[in-house]
Amino acid sequence: MHQYKVALLEDNKKQLEKLESYLTKIPNVELVLVSTSSDDFFEQLKNKHIEILLADLDLGNDSMTGMEVAQELKIPVFFASVNTADYIENMEHLKRDAEICIDHITKPFNEEQFTKSFKRFLKEVELFSNQQYVYLDFNKSKRNKILIDDIVYLSSDKQNGSESNNKQIHFINRTSETLVDFSFSKMPEKGLPTNQFVTIHKSFRVNKKYIMHYHTKSDEVEIKVYDKEKMIKTVKLAVSENYQNVIKKIMS
Repeated sequence: MHQYKVALLEDNKKQLEKLESYLTKIPNVELVLVSTSSDDFFEQLKNKHIEILLADLDLGNDSMTGMEVAQELKIPVFFASVNTADYIENMEHLKRDAEICIDHITKPFNEEQFTKSFKRFLKEVELFSNQQYVYLDFNKSKRNKILIDDIVYLSSDKQNGSESNNKQIHFINRTSETLVDFSFSKMPEKGLPTNQFVTIHKSFRVNKKYIMHYHTKSDEVEIKVYDKEKMIKTVKLAVSENYQNVIKKIMS
């Protein structure tokens, strides 16, 4: 059973504690981020990888609404709020444009009502994601079963540890590995879709879901990756001239 990494954003501390208690009792949920404000939320997010957002739509005097946070993240989101009706149109737009799972529950609700609704939402996320795996050979082990969505990027750059025909593969939840005798041209053959792993440079193939920002002045993409210190950090990769328009289109 997949453990979903969930973030909780709720400005009311009593409600936050209640939701936190509810979530910890759901077997396939791992609560990795809890926050009462958008500023704190995004600060924590720098070192976290989350798969699902549980948020209030109205964050009080916050500089952002829960909807705006969800629009920024573009990941599956479950809203728990008193004013869901006011945001139905926004939810429909987000669900259609970002192609993500969205559901909601209107306050007040009890634990049983929340749990049933959230479990149903998790089933929808699981069906929608249709998680796919590939089997890859590393220098120390063969046929490693790897979830495609855990791969951030592949590199043939020597500065990233690549040698001869080998490549480096970088993840969101584990340290990098060396791919043995691996060619970028064989990625589809290995099960890595070229429409998901975009070329930004002759040395880099990047999972577009992890491209956070494109810096047009320096022609670099900003991504998140798990480093040797076992932390998620932000790094920048160069985008060569041949691929700049492609990246601009993806980020527009």
